[in-house]
Amino acid sequence: MPTTPTFAIVGAGLAGAKAAEALRAEGFDGRLVMLGEEAERPYDRPPLSKTYLRGEADRDSLYLHDACFYAAHNIELYTSARVRSIDPPGRRLQLASGERISYRRLLLATGAAPRRLRRPGADLDGIYHLRNRRDADRLVAALGRAARVVVVGTGWIGCEVAASVRQLGRDVTLVGPEAVPLARVLGPEIGCFYRNLHAEQGVRLALGTDVDAFRGDGRVEAVVTSDGRTLPCDLVLIGIGAIPRTELAEAAGIAGGDGVLVDEWLETIAPGVYAAGDVAAAWHPLLRTRLRVAHWANALHQGPVAARAMLGLPTRYEQLPSFFSDQYDVSMEYSGLATASDRVVVRGDPATRQFVAFWVRHQHVVAGMNVNVRDVAEPIQALIRSGRNVDLARLVDPDTPIKELADDDR
Repeated sequence: MPTTPTFAIVGAGLAGAKAAEALRAEGFDGRLVMLGEEAERPYDRPPLSKTYLRGEADRDSLYLHDACFYAAHNIELYTSARVRSIDPPGRRLQLASGERISYRRLLLATGAAPRRLRRPGADLDGIYHLRNRRDADRLVAALGRAARVVVVGTGWIGCEVAASVRQLGRDVTLVGPEAVPLARVLGPEIGCFYRNLHAEQGVRLALGTDVDAFRGDGRVEAVVTSDGRTLPCDLVLIGIGAIPRTELAEAAGIAGGDGVLVDEWLETIAPGVYAAGDVAAAWHPLLRTRLRVAHWANALHQGPVAARAMLGLPTRYEQLPSFFSDQYDVSMEYSGLATASDRVVVRGDPATRQFVAFWVRHQHVVAGMNVNVRDVAEPIQALIRSGRNVDLARLVDPDTPIKELADDDR
């Protein structure tokens, strides 16, 4: 065994990059290896469905660090590197190239892959997914030749792509099985806001239906829905969610259920092996449940927490689930964890596109979403963490500061 410890990070996305950055910042001076499957250094993914897709952000603006960062911090960044297997008992991993790397600590930050839609015609040209920059570049090129676009999926990726493509002047139809967009995350009341937003922008909505088939002669020409509609198109974007990339962990016997199972310190059942980001299903000590949160903020914060745990400086991961989305001129931030049975109350008027929604359970705020209202995300999170009973009249009163509610003993 080498006298200098080796820490390895499998995955060169946001979680992996932030873990590597934190390891050096915390004083780790051993060998640090980061292994990424893509051909380039780590970059930010949220702009792919928004500013990058619309041509408003250039390629270089997406990188998380400048080109010299990794060499300057003695981080061995392997690009176009696929890990074939990991051996937790032997603390070794093997690359597809045949190279073997021994490690003392290992972080799995393998992310997620787009969920595929298995329907007749799904292999036609002109059907796209959006997960990485290569996907985005292919989609941008295809949009240059497309006039009619069908977006399948009414979650975040589907809605954001539909908004961006509509802003580019294309004819857009949004297809999904729920009655309103984002129903699974936000529920029917707030989902109605996004349904109306897209309709006002000229998006055709085919809701409450699924896809039966794709039609075309070599290239997609139409989408056939389960309620009998035929939607002509030049291009289809499928955004129906993502599946955690657990293949390595499963083969090593350390994955289970929806993701790689980790404790509140982000360690797996295999000593010395950790997981962070989209692939990690972590026990949340405050919410008392296991969560896999496939959003930017989770990867941003979990990476450094995993790094500290790898160094023997364990910090519990207690960050509340949070995410953001930009669609047209509407920006939102969501914090917390709501269920379908929670009551929704609103501060402000959704018709003005400026409001705050709260999800309430037994007089406690369990989640909040601010839409075009700035500087309230932290007070909303403080209110959720406080667990205090709230007066609903004061909660929906715009003149009552949210911070005051978190500090209120009444």
